[in-house]
Amino acid sequence: MNQPLSSTTATGARTVVITGGNTGLGFACADAILRSPGGTPWHIVLACRDADRAQAAVEQLTSGAGMPRQVEAMSLDLASLPSIRAFTTELRQRLDLGALPPLHAVVCNAGVNPGPTNTVTADGFESSFGVNHLGHFRLVYDLLPALQAPARVVVVASGVHDPAQKSGVPAPAWNNPEALAHGNLGPAAQSDSTFVSGQRRYSTSKLANIYFTYALARRLPKGITANAFDPGFMPGTGLMREAPAPFRFIAKRILPRALPLLRRVYSPNVHTAQESGTALARLVTDPALAATTGEYFEGLQPIRSSDESYNEQRAEELWTASLLLTDETAAR
Repeated sequence: MNQPLSSTTATGARTVVITGGNTGLGFACADAILRSPGGTPWHIVLACRDADRAQAAVEQLTSGAGMPRQVEAMSLDLASLPSIRAFTTELRQRLDLGALPPLHAVVCNAGVNPGPTNTVTADGFESSFGVNHLGHFRLVYDLLPALQAPARVVVVASGVHDPAQKSGVPAPAWNNPEALAHGNLGPAAQSDSTFVSGQRRYSTSKLANIYFTYALARRLPKGITANAFDPGFMPGTGLMREAPAPFRFIAKRILPRALPLLRRVYSPNVHTAQESGTALARLVTDPALAATTGEYFEGLQPIRSSDESYNEQRAEELWTASLLLTDETAAR
């Protein structure tokens, strides 16, 4: 899947890794980064599970005239710790050899919402928590030594983590991280139906994304930042691909045609993938945000995340547990 580099390695180019960059928000973010005006060019690594779709995205992003475009795809399955380790090992080797421009950004975009299906990753973790949090945690942790300041880590979270936003998704039901990793929600989920439980696992994983971001920001050296991002509701993206067929049909075929109505009756935080992708790309490229860290952005605006998300003790417990859970040598 790797493609040869051009002279960008000799002209001060910077590498950005975008997980799940072959479609939806991630693809739109990659396109917006490539179109960002002036400055040093970016070399984009689309870290994706599906090689064929990733290569198709590379070809689409690099087609046409205009500014020099450097995009490649590398294989990464966030549901597999061996895959994450293979990806980070290969990427760091290529960075060390100068086969890639220095790494200056990681965008943790990929995610799953399994819906009512209680699926598990290759490592036996509940899929929402395993992919959305643990996979990205290990990816970033293993890439931290390779990040060269000024650098940025951006974690795609969601407003569904905050009950005050009244998204229609059940509020998180936090539990100890080991329990969450194996699909066991906290007491608030005790009487959930199968469908509600699935949605609550998703919102809980998004709360974990924010705990991770804030804990990471506290640990990063000067010149490297970490921020969380809420893209809003984006009808038509692939997030509901595991949902029952009627929900997939509504999300893909009907809701994208009703954005103005949705903004009036549901929330103003409803966007196309292109709109949210541009806002996400700004967190990577905007010089004005060089020193901004430990923040939660709704689109272009930094806002306060949920009251629950500022529980520093939980965030630290999550960090410690995530290290142990994603240690391939540890017995589970």
